[in-house]
Amino acid sequence: MQAKQETAKASSTQSTTGIKRTLNLTSLTVNAMALIAPGAFLWTTFQLQAAQMNGAASTAGEMWTGLVAALVLAFLTAISYAELSDIYPKAGSGSSYYFAEAALLEKGKSTHRQYSRIAKFGIGWISHLYYWIYPGIMVAFSATLIVYIFGLFGVALNVPEEILVAVIFSIVNGYIAFRGVTGSTITSVVINAIQLVSLMLFSVLAIIYRVAHPGLAYAASVPSILLPHNFSNVIFQSTIAILLLVGFESVTAFGSEAINPKKDIRKAILLSLIIQGVFAYLFEYFAANYFVSTQLASTAANGTALTGYAAAGASGAPIGDMIRLIGDKMLGGTGLALVLVMAFTVVLALIGTTLACLNTGVRITYAMSKDKELPSIFGLLHGRFATPQWGIWILVAVSAAFGAYGVLNVDNLTQITLASNTGTFLVYGMTNLICLVAFWSRPGANLFKHKLIPLLGFLANLMMLVGIVTLSFKAGGNTSRDTILALGMVLVWLAIGIVWFVLNTRKEGHAILVKNKAQLTEKDLNSPD
Repeated sequence: MQAKQETAKASSTQSTTGIKRTLNLTSLTVNAMALIAPGAFLWTTFQLQAAQMNGAASTAGEMWTGLVAALVLAFLTAISYAELSDIYPKAGSGSSYYFAEAALLEKGKSTHRQYSRIAKFGIGWISHLYYWIYPGIMVAFSATLIVYIFGLFGVALNVPEEILVAVIFSIVNGYIAFRGVTGSTITSVVINAIQLVSLMLFSVLAIIYRVAHPGLAYAASVPSILLPHNFSNVIFQSTIAILLLVGFESVTAFGSEAINPKKDIRKAILLSLIIQGVFAYLFEYFAANYFVSTQLASTAANGTALTGYAAAGASGAPIGDMIRLIGDKMLGGTGLALVLVMAFTVVLALIGTTLACLNTGVRITYAMSKDKELPSIFGLLHGRFATPQWGIWILVAVSAAFGAYGVLNVDNLTQITLASNTGTFLVYGMTNLICLVAFWSRPGANLFKHKLIPLLGFLANLMMLVGIVTLSFKAGGNTSRDTILALGMVLVWLAIGIVWFVLNTRKEGHAILVKNKAQLTEKDLNSPD
């Protein structure tokens, strides 16, 4: 009887001091969908995609096919994540960080096992390029959109006010994340529902508009939208389109909060991509490209009149321009009202995306802290909300700084975006390699699912990363300068990681090369809580 009471007491203590298991399949899927916010990235990236050039030629005609190519990459990587989460359900908050170590420790040869800590720390450190910069990008996008909404009412904000908007937006998201992932999940459910309805409305109206106005000079026909024309242009477009899809892997970082991680995590990974990548974005991008015509007009910096994709590339909000045309020409002059409604839903989506970024990024940091690979402050949980409170607020400060930097001008935003994308492709590519290693000699491994798909996923991510760098340098001017600065950020972060790894190894007494089981202490393995 006394033993039972002690066990119950221990269980109760664990539930109040550790991260709690509160997320079912729906909650996991919705949290991943929040990172792949439908509509928000169409609004924020359509201008970049319309303006993108391959030398002197526009790549805008491959916008939809580039999205398909990015979806292929995403699904290849998602399958690797799903399979790894199936064999390592105890990954907890670690995600790829845990997978890297577990895959090597399982190997029979000591030559494989000895590199387990290096692999684990390496992918964990590089993950921060994605998870700790990406929230700042979302803050910058949000601040820019809020400034745009003020502009619709004739209110022009100055630079300090724009920075203040970014800081406030970051703090608000941090407070929601601080109060717990359950509250964040409820917020994400509402936001995703609003965004999906908004998506369907815009897409249907755009298609109806073209059917009702057949006499305009439209930029693309149905076959030209759906069929590829130039392979390099498809690759170039896909390097931007991947921004719409990253986030499906965030589900694995909630392993310690999932009620049934082995059953639900792999399903949530694929469901989030199918719902938002296949259904939402493919439909929305088709409708937006189907709408583009000479009626979409803008003016270049030198005063030249622009139409079609050129006008979309020069406009600060081409989707807003499309919505305004639909409202003014087809719905009784309601263009401004429709733009405001759509812009508001995009702001909501960016809130959900920023929340998902905060929740995911801070939990991987939490896992590294529990292993004493990062300072212990990142592993402290709030007594009431059971969230890594100090990690959240430190990340909020970092996000506010990146957001304030990115909102100043498009070059700053490009720099932090390229740095984050580099981290994304590195983490995705390495995770595909981890999957290949994990299943290489595992009994029951499938040649197609566990070897060919991870290999193709690694090559696809490598090609995407090379595509971003190549395109940026090829463009010259500010784009090349932004790329150099972004790669500089990455190299500086990697250098800091090497220095920290060496110093922390000496301080904590970690083994750099794990040579025998005696060196595998509890601190060397990420625990699920």
